Amino acid sequence: MAGTGAMSLVVITPDWPAPVVVRAAATTRAGGVSTGAWASLNLGDHVGDDPAAVAANRARLRAALQLPEEPLWLRQVHGVRVADAAADGRGAEADAMIAAVPGRVCAVLTADCLPILLCDQAGTHVAAVHAGWRGLALGVVEATVAALAARGAEPGGILAWIGAAIAAPAYEVGAEVRDAFLAADPGASGAFVPNVRGRWQFDMIRVARARLAASGVTRVFGGELCTASDPGRFYSHRRDGNCGRQATLVWLAG
Repeated sequence: MAGTGAMSLVVITPDWPAPVVVRAAATTRAGGVSTGAWASLNLGDHVGDDPAAVAANRARLRAALQLPEEPLWLRQVHGVRVADAAADGRGAEADAMIAAVPGRVCAVLTADCLPILLCDQAGTHVAAVHAGWRGLALGVVEATVAALAARGAEPGGILAWIGAAIAAPAYEVGAEVRDAFLAADPGASGAFVPNVRGRWQFDMIRVARARLAASGVTRVFGGELCTASDPGRFYSHRRDGNCGRQATLVWLAG
């Protein structure tokens, strides 16, 4: 974790053996100007925060990370569409983005959902994925790996990093969520543990790892940070209801 001087903006640097040309970072909630439910580094412009505060927070992010351009923020809809940084602009309706062009910053916003970064060992392709339970069940992980493979990044040469997301002890779901996963993959049953309320504690990270492995991506890192249990560092929709969003970003250096 690294601070950024007077701004007090704090980011997490993914611990993965990515090529040096691959740059990546994940924000925490520290170091911004938002107040109230969105305090303080809210980067989401769709959660009711003051637009001026969001713009200021995004400017702080660009400066702190010395980004080559404004991130290609997506309009995330819990689906499986994978946007292409070379063809899609900011505001594309998608839940993943890939880039093979230096300087194009892929980013996803989360507050419990899984942020997943991907890169190939050659350092020629990167991707950012937003995977809530719906997108995970529908196959957004597989769709992103397939999109990278279609552009020449072999799955066996892809690295993945899983950022902060809600962990199983804090993530209670109903039978409809379990049924959605088991209908496509009975092997996912191990990710659901029954609780005393007749519902289930769901391990999204376990499922994501399994989906990556099934797609040929076996070098997976991260996955230890829980948003819901760490209010000092992370926003959590399940914990707080209306709240801000942290960002997870990846790009190729020029």
